[in-house]
Amino acid sequence: MNSQTELAALLCSRLCHDMLSPVGALSNGLELLADEDDPEMRKRCIELLEQSAAISTNKLKFFRLAFGAAGGFGDNVPVEEAQEVINALAAGNSRIELNWAVEEQSLPKPAVKVLLNLAQIGIDALVRGGTLDIGAEKRDGNVEIVTRARGGKIAFDETIGKALQGEIAPVEITSRTAAAHMIALLADEMGGGLQYALSDDALVLGAVLPQPEGMIG
Repeated sequence: MNSQTELAALLCSRLCHDMLSPVGALSNGLELLADEDDPEMRKRCIELLEQSAAISTNKLKFFRLAFGAAGGFGDNVPVEEAQEVINALAAGNSRIELNWAVEEQSLPKPAVKVLLNLAQIGIDALVRGGTLDIGAEKRDGNVEIVTRARGGKIAFDETIGKALQGEIAPVEITSRTAAAHMIALLADEMGGGLQYALSDDALVLGAVLPQPEGMIG
């Protein structure tokens, strides 16, 4: 990885990969609906279309806030906006329970991007379901973020962990690790850092990010 253009391309590849399934389901559903005459089957097709549309919308909202320039007014993003995005992503998996421990009303945009990406990594790790705890607070001039995924089966590629800690080689950066690499760069630019700890039944992801000047208080 030697340019922002390459990183942007990998993030776009990640977006396309994640959107392919729900958009493909929309296309297939429309084809079935066009050929179906049975009222009950048409009703079922419409329900599937609605589900696919909701999944597509939620994923796009996540990408817009986690990777784009969107998010509230000024330099802060309302925490409620980030919560809605993650709650919507996890809603499709009834086996995942979300617990929030964030009393702040808003967080700096970079901190929200880190929080969203760490939460997404936690959700991906819970392949058999479990609990995802998400916490964030402002303390001593920093924003501290932690997510903890707990479950019977934790699926985590430690190459992503290396990317989070800035220890990944350029040739290892792919669409799978690009998001972790991006927030590692973001944390480094802020003078902070990311870390992770993995055990048989838990994955803990953390960040300490100095607050931008003028936003401490």
